[in-house]
Amino acid sequence: MNIIINNSSMQPIYEQIVYQIKAKIMNGELKEETMLPSVRTLAKEIKVSALTVKKAYDALEEEGFVITVHGKGSFITLANQALMLEEKKKEVEADLEMAIRKGRSCGMNNEELTELFQIVLED
Repeated sequence: MNIIINNSSMQPIYEQIVYQIKAKIMNGELKEETMLPSVRTLAKEIKVSALTVKKAYDALEEEGFVITVHGKGSFITLANQALMLEEKKKEVEADLEMAIRKGRSCGMNNEELTELFQIVLED
């Protein structure tokens, strides 16, 4: 599995794993019932502690993205598609907030930002 860990990031490693696996699920790269690598295998592959990968898998399971069957492994589950849609909406919201901050940092007011948003929507 292609997971890239940024050791200089302020984001904890387990969160980086969670984020990247969620992204792979949402873009269709990981399909329902796909088996994830074992905790030890992924830990060895990305050169992190098995406890870190276990924490990431536990978080994914808690959020409804993964189901773990003891003795068999962890599998992608799409049981909670509403949750996936909500995740995508949160990403869009965060991107919009960042765009607004950038606009404000260069002196744009609400009217200018709204006008620009309308122009971009029309494309």
